Formats: sequence, structure tokens, C-alpha cells
Amino acid sequence: MNTKIMNIAIVGLGFGAEFIPIYQKHPNANLIAISQRTQSKLDEIGDAFGIKKRYTSYDELLKDPEIDAVHINTPIPDHGIQSIKALKAGKHVACTVPMATTVAECEEIVALTKEKGLTYMMMRN
Repeated sequence: MNTKIMNIAIVGLGFGAEFIPIYQKHPNANLIAISQRTQSKLDEIGDAFGIKKRYTSYDELLKDPEIDAVHINTPIPDHGIQSIKALKAGKHVACTVPMATTVAECEEIVALTKEKGLTYMMMRN
């Protein structure tokens, strides 16, 4: 059994906020950051759950060397490009369905996971 603790960032706090308590209770997850385009929503959720690292910029979040993995819960058209950006930045990815909106994006995600030795997981509840 793997006991490595992963530093996680949740991206998109509509549906994504529902995962915060799960990550906070998981023994192998350390939820260290959240991301939302709207600052007021970001602060509301961050304050409610005691999360200090907050990003309105996805690109800035990806530059954070402490983050091991991102959980993407953004609008469907963003899934593919955000997954690709995260993999290129060396982050593991969990993404709500669908994986992407084009075959080319899906193929690039698969290729990047192999090339970078990272994990991609498409999540469905």
C-alpha cells in the first residue's frame, strides 16, 4: 500500500468544493490549495475550510512546486487544455468527465502521461 502523502490543489469550486472534506479527511492527501476565477468565491470557500493557498490564476497555481496533483472541476471545454497544461507542468491530474472535447486533446493527455511518467485519472461520481 502506498503511504506517500500527495499535495493536492482543487481547481473549480462549484462542484469541486464538495471534494474538499474528502481530501481533508484522506490520510494520504494534503489539500494545500484551491483555485477559482472569482476572488470572492475563492475566499468564501478558503475561509470556510481553512485553506491558505488560493489562486485565481490556473497558470500561477501550476508554477507552485509544492503541488503534486490537481483535481480539475472546471467547465467541460476547459478539461482538455487544463489537463494538458498540468501534465506539462509535472503535475498528476484527476479530472471530472469528460476527459476532453477533442480526440487530439485525449491523445495528447495519454502521450504526456507516458512521456512524463505521471498519473491521469478521469473521475466520475
